[in-house]
Amino acid sequence: MSYCLNPTCPNPENLAYSERCQSCGSRLLLRDRYRVVKALGQGGFGATFLAHDEALPGEPSCVIKQLRPSGNAPHVMQMARELFEREAITLGKIGNHPQLPRLLDYFEDREQFYLIQEYISGATLQQEVRHTGLLSEAGAKQFLSETLPLLKYIHSQQVIHRDIKPANLIRRSQDCRLVLIDFGAVKNQVSQTNTLQSGQTALTAYAIGTPGFAPPEQMAMRPVYASDIYALGVTAIYMLTGKSPKDLEYSPTTGDIIWEHLVQVSDHLSNVLKKMLEVSVRNRYQSADDVLKALEMEPYLDSLAKSMVTQPHGSVKERTGNRFDDSDVFENNPYPTSSSTGVAQMAQAIRARQRAKAAEAGGVQGARRNRATHEVGNTSSSCGPNSKPRQVNTEGLLAAYTKGRRDFALYNLSLLNLQGADLSATNFHSSKLEKVNLQGANLHSSDFGRASLGYANLRDANLTKAYLSHADLEGADLRGADLSSAYLNNANLRGANLCGANLTGAKISDEQLALAKTNWMTVRPNGKRGLL
Repeated sequence: MSYCLNPTCPNPENLAYSERCQSCGSRLLLRDRYRVVKALGQGGFGATFLAHDEALPGEPSCVIKQLRPSGNAPHVMQMARELFEREAITLGKIGNHPQLPRLLDYFEDREQFYLIQEYISGATLQQEVRHTGLLSEAGAKQFLSETLPLLKYIHSQQVIHRDIKPANLIRRSQDCRLVLIDFGAVKNQVSQTNTLQSGQTALTAYAIGTPGFAPPEQMAMRPVYASDIYALGVTAIYMLTGKSPKDLEYSPTTGDIIWEHLVQVSDHLSNVLKKMLEVSVRNRYQSADDVLKALEMEPYLDSLAKSMVTQPHGSVKERTGNRFDDSDVFENNPYPTSSSTGVAQMAQAIRARQRAKAAEAGGVQGARRNRATHEVGNTSSSCGPNSKPRQVNTEGLLAAYTKGRRDFALYNLSLLNLQGADLSATNFHSSKLEKVNLQGANLHSSDFGRASLGYANLRDANLTKAYLSHADLEGADLRGADLSSAYLNNANLRGANLCGANLTGAKISDEQLALAKTNWMTVRPNGKRGLL
């Protein structure tokens, strides 16, 4: 189908590859390259559409945002334009991060303003809660560990997002990483806007953000970096309780959200969340680093940050349902997200090969129909419990690593011989590495969160600052391994051999160590040798 972008068109749906709209006569190919195939949603200031870029090989998918204010009043139009331009400027500035939306184009055409973004699959956190249930305390800590380094990056670019909420965080289907989207409400600390005659800009005349997620100072039009910390804390409460802020009670004397009675978490996590949610910005955490330190994650920040910027790999199973959401009703909101340039080129090449094969089998029109069916109709997610892990052999993995790939999340790498390999700062999150040979390998700062490493050979491996939360290391051979400053909380160490291993500064409990094999050569977390 070809969809007409004329806001006043009475019947925008047209036959595929039509040149002009059958209802209003408008040209259907935007800027002679973007063909819209589906409307995705509309908010107060714009509408979003799924499209294909016919100027590129493989006609990759993208999302088009069209400036479409709900009102025609001059101040509304000016505010909408400022928001639109601000989003484009911000995305152009920070959009190279693989977990932020990447700006592809920004232009005016036929007196309409457009913003083109990369499209990628994923499910919102609200969908995730509905489909998989509420987070546990460990899950909440994992959520914060995934989002805080990203928030630190955004703030380092002097940008305040101002609209962090479950609708604007999706879990990318390729690697199950969280991605922050929708930068339409950002506050750019270094940019200046033109003032109105009243002395205010159109933007500062209105509070921007989602009620309940935005803290008081933001609703008073004075956002600071800590405003995003508050919104992230409210999002964590939503993930723990399943309740949006409007469904939670507030203290009439302090204004604090009352949530503790709804969850079962440790006093430690409760205190961290309380400080994230302080009504007074003076008493709140001032930076993402402050929260990470409070969560005792600071030794693993380098590892987490590196895993956040790895390049995703694999075919994109795209979901429809994106929309321009500016309310606290976050229903069905996968959104255009980012990936690296290499990934985009890889995806284009894959699609091009698929198109060529389909064309040989059934002609070009058949190939186009196949593409449309695959990209628009497929709503599966590789993060689901029934997803099949991807596979790669030893030679393929090492070759990919040499070329710069660092993301092998959700892969089946069991039984591979990777002895002595350099695989530092690599993402193996949720991968299967059972009986893999990693003896003497360099795995510094690598992410093995929730990975299966049962009976793996990790003898003499460098696992310094490795992230092994919830990893299954049952029966693994870790003799002589360097696990200094590694994060092993909640890892299964039943029967693991830690004789001669160095655990200096590692996050690991006495209960975990009691399940493993140790000897007088084992260096305990306090730096002393000997048995427990």
